Amino acid sequence: MNIQEFNRRILQYQKQLAALTRRRMPVLAGNIAKRHIEENFRKGGFTHNGFHKWKETKRQRNGGSSAGSQYGPLLSGRNHLSGNIQYTPGDGQVTIFTRAPYAGIHNWGGIVRPTVTPQMRRFAWAQHYREAGKDKKKDTFWKRLALTKKTKLTINIPQRQFMPSKPGSELIRKVNDKLNTEVEKIINQ
Repeated sequence: MNIQEFNRRILQYQKQLAALTRRRMPVLAGNIAKRHIEENFRKGGFTHNGFHKWKETKRQRNGGSSAGSQYGPLLSGRNHLSGNIQYTPGDGQVTIFTRAPYAGIHNWGGIVRPTVTPQMRRFAWAQHYREAGKDKKKDTFWKRLALTKKTKLTINIPQRQFMPSKPGSELIRKVNDKLNTEVEKIINQ
């Protein structure tokens, strides 16, 4: 190999590496981050500099036989929150986000104060009758909600973080491993 061929190869590698870091790697990193976050939902915790299990929900503690009590924290039959993780690749960067309007309160925790509306009371009565069965006088959560005199409820949502503000060591390692693999592919062609 002479010096001109060596220089040509170096320029070729430089172009390929620039295309990798500016175009392909943000897409690959976004996909890796999305899968990483979805895996957190399946595990029932948050992997960020170690695994942090989410606080158990009341429906899990009560151990009911309904379908809803079988799901883990932040999961449901529809998986709106976990299935709504998206990414937008940019020039040498990627942005991970979710469009679920309630994602922030689950991710950071806090207090919500919904208004008790007549529609909410009707729904609560319907749920009470469905849950109580033949024993209509049975005291259920839904009956208490339907009969409450309050016009505003105060609900404390515990923090169950699923999306970090900055990537943790585990996610960085996954992205770096993929980057190293892609660079090796370019160099070893």
